[in-house]
Amino acid sequence: MRDVLQQALTWQRDGIPFAVATTTATWRSAPRPVGAAMAVSSSGEVAGSLSGGCVEGAVHQLALDVLESGEPAVEQYGVTDDDAFAVGLTCGGVLDVLVRPFRAEEGPLLERLAAQQAAGLPAALVTVVEGAVPVGGTLLAWQDAEGGRHTLGALGTPEADRAGAHAAFGALAAGGAARTLDVEECGTRAGGRATLLVESYAPPPRMLVFGATDFAEALTRIGRFLGYHVVLCDARPVFATAQRFPYANEIVVDWPHRYLDSVRDTVDERTAVCLLTHDPKFDVPALTTALRSRAGYVGAMGSRRSHTDRLERLREAGLSEPELTRLRSPIGLDLAGHTPEETALSVAAELVASRSGGTGTPLSTTDVPLHRATGREVRQPEG
Repeated sequence: MRDVLQQALTWQRDGIPFAVATTTATWRSAPRPVGAAMAVSSSGEVAGSLSGGCVEGAVHQLALDVLESGEPAVEQYGVTDDDAFAVGLTCGGVLDVLVRPFRAEEGPLLERLAAQQAAGLPAALVTVVEGAVPVGGTLLAWQDAEGGRHTLGALGTPEADRAGAHAAFGALAAGGAARTLDVEECGTRAGGRATLLVESYAPPPRMLVFGATDFAEALTRIGRFLGYHVVLCDARPVFATAQRFPYANEIVVDWPHRYLDSVRDTVDERTAVCLLTHDPKFDVPALTTALRSRAGYVGAMGSRRSHTDRLERLREAGLSEPELTRLRSPIGLDLAGHTPEETALSVAAELVASRSGGTGTPLSTTDVPLHRATGREVRQPEG
């Protein structure tokens, strides 16, 4: 829903019926992940994409049929289907798609989801994909600024609502991409199992860039492009300015280690720390803090000679060898680039590979899956 939320809200407020198609499972080289969404209005207008063009035509027609019938539908598209080439999914992947009409009474749910996103507060949307409760039922779970938990919507039974809320708040705590969960004892039919699609909307991950250099300016640009909340920090106020770093979401004038200490409790596995300062008096204290934090990525710019010297200084500061192995230095992948933009691309490539489990090698030389699929989990509801 993230990709189509604003357009869906517009249609909802204008009283225009619409349906949302969501990818609920993928196999092999499916072009987009679980949670990819496309919305279709009753007039045929489209927002979002499921596959970058492969199945959109077929899903568009299915969405119009769903709007006419008022009933949700589930369809699978793949290269093994008789109509695979007609649909256009020739990449070898397979994907399941749920198409459901949104009802007028679900307007408050969309409004709340949009409000959470605008405030940078977490929320998770749970949708029934199949099982012992009605397909298409939707529940929104969210946390307010004080950490209070709330839900809106229904999945069909009190047991399903309880299981869905448990799955939603668990997803918010864990972070990560959309996924499906199999839950037990949530329906009235025998077995009571249902499959739920859980889409978590956590605040964007953060990129902390230290050093107000031209390389940092390029990195803040690409970090913003990748969806990070980018913070630029430098102790020199004359260099750390909004004019020089227009793509940074925040600009902090402070010593890097002092700023890292001040935000230590909010640094998590989705945080990327990039030191571009080239100065031991900045690097060593900041890296000491960063490498002992939960940051998922810690990189530092410098030559190999600087890296060797930096490691010795960090050892003298008391860092252990396991802590030092977390440091990516010299920062970035070997692209043989020289300009600030090329260097920023190198850092971004390493960052994406590290958080996604990529190899960082040319796809033409590997046989790894082009698209990583998410698996299923089986969970018991609380209570």
